[in-house]
Amino acid sequence: MSPVALFLQADIVVKAVMIGLLLASVWTWTIIIGQLLKMGRARRESDRFERDFWKAQDIDAFHEARGRSDLPSAKVLAAGIAEWRRSTAGRAIDREGTRARLAVALNAAVGAEIDRLAARLNILATVGAVAPFVGLFGTVWGIMRSFTDIAGQQNTSLAVVAPGIAEALFATALGLFAAIPAVIAYNRFSFGIERFEARLQRFADGFHGTLSRELEAEA
Repeated sequence: MSPVALFLQADIVVKAVMIGLLLASVWTWTIIIGQLLKMGRARRESDRFERDFWKAQDIDAFHEARGRSDLPSAKVLAAGIAEWRRSTAGRAIDREGTRARLAVALNAAVGAEIDRLAARLNILATVGAVAPFVGLFGTVWGIMRSFTDIAGQQNTSLAVVAPGIAEALFATALGLFAAIPAVIAYNRFSFGIERFEARLQRFADGFHGTLSRELEAEA
């Protein structure tokens, strides 16, 4: 009655369900570990980047030195600088239009970076929602097999039905084993990304304010 024995004794359909759930579990943990590393790096390096940015005396020089990074804050900075240069390239500057375009460019950059951070969360949500039902399918199939064995042997002894029921319940357990970490991780990462989005939006708003003051100085 060990897990390996239950797998080996299982029907081909139940085996396929078990293999699928095990692969889903491995995939889930790969995404969880990768997301933890990615978000941890983004938070640490964004802290450093934003701290150094607000201390910088020359925004253009800072952008040339550190604005080519793939950090979310650096991407937002690059989007703002690019729009600023396009909007102020002509002789006559539309200040209100420039402010509006800057806000759009910065918000779009924030949205793009959040989408990039959350790229694989939909997989966690899918595994968390689907895995229990896949396990339940394996359970139903295993119980159907047990009833077939009862009918074939005309014996209602527990020894006849126990192996099939055990295999069926093992499929359910594997479904929960895949789904529970996926659901917990999805909720935790969603909360973390919402906080990071708010923080990135504050950086974008502060940068927008800095550029708006620069426009007023050029009036």
